[in-house]
Amino acid sequence: MSYSQVKSEEPTSPAEIPRAHLLKFLIPSLIGVLLFLVPFQVGDSINIGMGLMADGLQTLLGAALPAIAVVILCLSVVVTLYAKLAKPDWAKNGPFHDMFDVSAIWVVMRILGAIFVLMTFFQFGPEFVTASFTGGVMLNDLAPVLLTFFFFAAILLPFLVEFGFMEFIGTMVRKPFRVIFNLPGRSAIDATASWMGSGTVGVLITAQQYEQGYYNGREASVIATNFSVASIAFSLLVTNFVDINHLFVQFYFTVVVSGLIAAVIVSRIPPLSRKSDDYYEPVGCQLSEERTEKVGLFRYSLLQATRRAGSAPGPRELGRIALLNVIDIFLTLLPLVFAIGTVALILAEFTPLFTWLSYPMVPVLELLRIPEAQAAAPATLVGFADMFLPAVLATNIESELTRFVIACLSMTQLVYMSEIGALLLKSKIPIKFWELAVVFLLRTAITLPIIAFMAHTFFF
Repeated sequence: MSYSQVKSEEPTSPAEIPRAHLLKFLIPSLIGVLLFLVPFQVGDSINIGMGLMADGLQTLLGAALPAIAVVILCLSVVVTLYAKLAKPDWAKNGPFHDMFDVSAIWVVMRILGAIFVLMTFFQFGPEFVTASFTGGVMLNDLAPVLLTFFFFAAILLPFLVEFGFMEFIGTMVRKPFRVIFNLPGRSAIDATASWMGSGTVGVLITAQQYEQGYYNGREASVIATNFSVASIAFSLLVTNFVDINHLFVQFYFTVVVSGLIAAVIVSRIPPLSRKSDDYYEPVGCQLSEERTEKVGLFRYSLLQATRRAGSAPGPRELGRIALLNVIDIFLTLLPLVFAIGTVALILAEFTPLFTWLSYPMVPVLELLRIPEAQAAAPATLVGFADMFLPAVLATNIESELTRFVIACLSMTQLVYMSEIGALLLKSKIPIKFWELAVVFLLRTAITLPIIAFMAHTFFF
């Protein structure tokens, strides 16, 4: 998140744009686009520049990453307790106050995350915590990815959001996004970053834009819960896992169509439609979409972008922002992800909760002519715990059509507590747990019939 901005004189027409401002917009923005939005073919997989860097770091650190996660989560608890009990000067105000002088519930969550990670790493305590498919998934599978991905995301996101690219694209596509989704055009960047890179990156961008005053509470809630689409790379992983990789084009087309329809509908009905249009109080509204200059759309977009670039932070401030982002994500987000994710996986793997909840889904699946409805029903709801769990359950289903439907549905439900949900609850975005659950169910109810219709009509 940006904690300060540098003021500068603004040009009033494209003819007055200083060359330095233009270059300050073009060069960093091009770097940001190449890092976050341009997919590359690497062997048999598709990735983005930042993802390749994260993969390289993951390969370099290898088996040390789970141990690093243990140290980070324990450090989070130590610093938080010190800030709460000793009340040092550095925690009395500013960003460190927001990070560490938190309410009791967040202190408990950080302690719980540290306990889970210690139990899993050293393999002591109850099996439902330390099992390879609960705490083991969080520590050995998810934590290394999050550590490396978030590290580079925190450092490199300013290239995408601080130098005018959001303003340029946002102005260009403002009208269609307002008409279709009732959202600012700059939200197109969140969606693209999610599709090409990671849904968590999209949420990080949304949270930062809300805290900087460019989205109001309703817009941030809608964007975070409807545009945080899983990346192409993760989608390829899921299709391979459920053995429908030969249908990837049909699969991703179905995901995009059903996901966009759901975004149009869910953004216009409760609970999201009733969210406040108030902006984050400490900064207020910083977004101006009123077009005053009588120039073409492209030139006006360029003017808006260079205005933003002209007031972008300098190298020292960018370094400070990046460091604060890394500290914020590692010491406040990761413990929450580990605590909530482990509990969600325990409920999914060691209790019949999701099986019980899915009983009403059996007649729905039968009505939609989905084979093996009884076996498929739990997979339609277990994605609330973790996005990958439906794919795990689908591997035991023989029907290719059913596996296709489950895989598509898991990609369009979007709200899963092991990662996106935890990130949203930790952020300043005004959205509650029950609202996340309702949005998950709404997206399930909307996308499931669309996916089933497309599968029956076009692909099977």
